Amino acid sequence: MGMTGKPEIRYVPPAVEQYLALRVEAGLSPMSAEGAEAGLPRSCFAITLYDGELLIGMGRVIGDGGCFFQVTDIAVKPSYQGQGLGKVIVREIRDFLDTIPAQSYVSLIADGEASKLYEQYGFVPVMPYSQGMFLRR
Repeated sequence: MGMTGKPEIRYVPPAVEQYLALRVEAGLSPMSAEGAEAGLPRSCFAITLYDGELLIGMGRVIGDGGCFFQVTDIAVKPSYQGQGLGKVIVREIRDFLDTIPAQSYVSLIADGEASKLYEQYGFVPVMPYSQGMFLRR
């Protein structure tokens, strides 16, 4: 499968069901419907890519809207990978980040080889100055 034309770009979070399904299909950790229902509308920025009505890619920025932001939920449907859609998502997110207040702190967690994509858009490792940590509930 793959695109026959350009994806439709929408600047809204996906529907809860689509979000949950794409996360799992793309290899991200599963989330609860309850969490997605609460969190998706609170996105600072969201981008979704569609092939017709099929969600094929997404990405979000979350945070307090002023000082701290986190890039999250970068995912492309596996059957659509390798077509530059991840770059489209990260480029749109980077354009949004260029509009936030100066000296804001933007973070992300890069899984596996994804760091190579993020480096193309100015993201750098925090080690050895800082160490990323998490608490999963």
